[in-house]
Amino acid sequence: MNESEMNPEQPKEKPGGSDRGESTTTAVREKQAEKAPARVDQLPPFRVILHNEDTNDMDHVVETVVALTPHGRTRAVDIMLTAHTRGLATLLVTHRERAELYVEQLRSKKLTVTMERTI
Repeated sequence: MNESEMNPEQPKEKPGGSDRGESTTTAVREKQAEKAPARVDQLPPFRVILHNEDTNDMDHVVETVVALTPHGRTRAVDIMLTAHTRGLATLLVTHRERAELYVEQLRSKKLTVTMERTI
């Protein structure tokens, strides 16, 4: 005689796992993962582009880039010279909201900047 025949009041275990709602818990976790906001490192990247223009002098451009971005003076000079010689230079790449913030701040200092989604 097996154990279930000896104790008929004890519920039989369902095939495929215990009766603790594990499959329901997994489904709930999957739904929560779907609803979770995207992490910053998973957001699509956007380029902030510095344009060459004749209204600002080079020192103003460099000082503004140093003041408003994480770039140091040497990197800011390189970016400014690239924009000056080629017409455009990638200032930085970040997620959309931060790129929009940089564009707004740089434009408030009269720099010509745009942003575009990178591919």
